[in-house]
Amino acid sequence: MLTPVLETVRESILIQISLLFAGTVAVVFAVGQLGSLLLNLSIKYLATPEVKGFYSKVIEPRRRLLGSVIALVLLDGIVWLFFKLFLQVPWYRSVELPVTLVLTLTLGWLGSRLFKEYFDRYLLDAAARSGRKANSEFLVLAKFFANFAIVVILALTFGQTHDFNVIGLLASLGVGGLAVAFSAQKVLEQLLGGVVIYIDRPFSVDDYIGLPDSTYGRVESIGLRSTKIRTSGKGTLAIVPNNALIQSTIENFTGAKKVMAILYLNFYRRIPQDEQALIRQVILESTQDIFGLDARNTDIVFEENLELQRTQAQTTFFILGSGDVSMNIRRQLLDIANQNITRQLKEYGIAFDIEEPTIYVDSPITI
Repeated sequence: MLTPVLETVRESILIQISLLFAGTVAVVFAVGQLGSLLLNLSIKYLATPEVKGFYSKVIEPRRRLLGSVIALVLLDGIVWLFFKLFLQVPWYRSVELPVTLVLTLTLGWLGSRLFKEYFDRYLLDAAARSGRKANSEFLVLAKFFANFAIVVILALTFGQTHDFNVIGLLASLGVGGLAVAFSAQKVLEQLLGGVVIYIDRPFSVDDYIGLPDSTYGRVESIGLRSTKIRTSGKGTLAIVPNNALIQSTIENFTGAKKVMAILYLNFYRRIPQDEQALIRQVILESTQDIFGLDARNTDIVFEENLELQRTQAQTTFFILGSGDVSMNIRRQLLDIANQNITRQLKEYGIAFDIEEPTIYVDSPITI
């Protein structure tokens, strides 16, 4: 009769602990959201204008996610304090490990989102305001490596705090990889070439490309070892090893994107010729440092409305790019340049408004 009684007591204790843990989770998440709200109020009323501006642009849009991170930090501390120090249960690790893993993933997501806000609000603006060409491809790489660094740091921290020798694991994999590399060098070159193509994306399926050996056609598939190109004219299928492609000069006809951006400036009065020249100079100087903007084709046309005694300026920009990410960044840089145009013209006392939104028209390069 003793064993069933002990089993009943054990089940009762486990149920009570489970209910207590569930209640603790609910309370902790409420406290986390309250903490983020208190942080918001403290910065709003006590911080300097610079800190307020940074918080409102970067952190406040992710305030709920920040509250979840605060709650998970508190929950991880409570689990460690309650289960390990007080109860000293043998299954402490089975409770603590998933909590810490969720905390690590949430912290990584928060770090990535905060960097995205900082990148969009500050780095792009700084790149546009600098006197140098704003290289959007470099900005794309900086964004990628920043997110990669966040993942690596969190993975190493999680591994070291849970007795996972991440560095030793990577080292052992590296030693074993050397032996495999020597025995299958050519195959690995082709596989690595495929990885490079997938990451760098010099072309995509259905793009028309040209190679130095006069091969020209449409990409039908991109494999890990080779790429298949349907040649124009003959219609045959050329199978090219990926390691040969990454070492060749590839001419991508489809990926040479061109987007025409049309911006309308509506002035409240008629603009004389001398002020038109000033406006044209301000627009050209504000956009000439944007990398990927074909400044030679920037066109500014003034139209007079004699009935309303007003002038409208139609400004046409041509944005060149090689991918969706770089094109989006260049559009953001152009939006920042538009803000600079507005600020400078208002300093000269020229009042106007900008028609929203800016019109973007795809203008693909003819093959």
